Amino acid sequence: MSTSQVSSETTSPKGIGVLDDARHNKETAFSQEEREALGLVGLLPPAVESLDRQVERVMTHLELKPTDLERYIYLIDLADRDETLFYRTVMSDPARFIPILYDPTVADACLLFGHIYRRARGLYITREMKGRMAAVMRNWPERDVRFICVSTGGRILGLGDIGANGMGIPIGKLQLYTACAGVQPRCLLPILLDIGTTNDALRADPLYLGLREKPPSQRELDDIVEEFVQAVQEVFPGCCIHFEDWKGTDAIRYLDRYIDKILCYNDDIQGTAAVALAGITTALQIIGAPLTEQRILFLGAGSAGIGIANLIVSAMQRKGLSKEAARSRIAMFDIDGLVESSRPGLSDAQKVFAHKAQPSNDLVKTIESFKPTILIGVSTKGGAFTEQVVEAMSRLNKRPIIFPLSNPTDRAECTPEQAYTWSNGTALYAAGVQFPDVTFKGKTYHPGQANNFYIFPAIGLATYAARPRRLTNECFVVAAEASADQVGPELRARGMLYPSQANILETEVTTATRVAEFMFDEGLAQVERPRDIRAWIEGQLYKPQY
Repeated sequence: MSTSQVSSETTSPKGIGVLDDARHNKETAFSQEEREALGLVGLLPPAVESLDRQVERVMTHLELKPTDLERYIYLIDLADRDETLFYRTVMSDPARFIPILYDPTVADACLLFGHIYRRARGLYITREMKGRMAAVMRNWPERDVRFICVSTGGRILGLGDIGANGMGIPIGKLQLYTACAGVQPRCLLPILLDIGTTNDALRADPLYLGLREKPPSQRELDDIVEEFVQAVQEVFPGCCIHFEDWKGTDAIRYLDRYIDKILCYNDDIQGTAAVALAGITTALQIIGAPLTEQRILFLGAGSAGIGIANLIVSAMQRKGLSKEAARSRIAMFDIDGLVESSRPGLSDAQKVFAHKAQPSNDLVKTIESFKPTILIGVSTKGGAFTEQVVEAMSRLNKRPIIFPLSNPTDRAECTPEQAYTWSNGTALYAAGVQFPDVTFKGKTYHPGQANNFYIFPAIGLATYAARPRRLTNECFVVAAEASADQVGPELRARGMLYPSQANILETEVTTATRVAEFMFDEGLAQVERPRDIRAWIEGQLYKPQY
């Protein structure tokens, strides 16, 4: 048997090698018998501890850290040492740890990635490896890779192009597959496709870890991506490629190119769209209004806005509208003003939402003329939803639906306090990050967080279990509807548009079950349909235990 055919699961490290193997390391939880058998006698303190006792110590360490960034660094180091203890800790209190492992703390971690780097967690594939990407992928010790989360670092959160510093995103996203939905961590592979960066400051930073080159031409990039995609099919057949934080035009282009050819999705487009649709669905349930009668205005016309708009169109079509009628109920406004039919330079994806209208660079006047019931911000322009904007929405709607989805926190188009105050407490609000509760006129509101972690881990779990041939937009519509259906009357009364994060695993399993049912119904799944889909999925969940 060749070295490349030997799975990491078949190796049996001993002695210090056991303690260096995060997947098998138990640290102080090794029994006396295990210590004798594995050559660990004397390499550990004499106490034998339970996993819960170890978690208690981790919590103590975290309490001593002065910032969430320091807590992030500690947790990543813990994952490198003891994978089970890491996930046991995170899954014990997801509402506490998701904002540390992912948004908003991951933004700070990515900005400083080269400075806080400890250990490689995943694969770095560069443009210089063209012609041998498959061989490089075979260096990864696992053969049963089910998900690859890949980024070029070209558009990280609201931070722009940060090149190889963007590796924090694939790492964090895949950790949430496990922490939120119980997907087996061994089958997850983060990849940074390093094509260079336009960021001059990073290229000049002596601690920057990526290529110090500008990105290639579009034609060269197309060739690089094509080889990457084909290498994945060769080395990890059946693997789902999760495209993450690519430059907007690239994100749309590559999703269009590959969505019908391979198992893949783009979370910035489809995941963001689904979580926005989930919040909209809950808001409309609160006010008792049908989706097909809504008018939606976007501030921002990039990949996220286009993705949300297209999924709303799909959802409206499922409810009986034609594609043309659904598109007519959506308008977009960006840095150059209203996206309308006479405006030059529009992309093909934008043109379908460019209606006949007078050009406008005034968002308030556009609101007054278009009369939207829903306002969605994906502009990354903090404070763009001014008092005048929110008041204009409130004049038109008894319960204006206002979703400033840009992140990190300082990029949000408005805060919940502003939205509730300027709308006199009538706004139905969700942001891309979790804001604290707001008390206005004696009533406490809990702002929703339209974060993709309500969607993509569930999509991942359904995909892990059902092994579909493809992921369609309808899979994401089903996920959105499943999320909305889990927000009960008590949560809605508090202004919540999404399920509680405290029970995120239960939420994700419920959503994954609905998505898997859809996959079986539509003939997408490639495994035999079980009698009880939920029980079948629950039987495949990762459980952090020794």
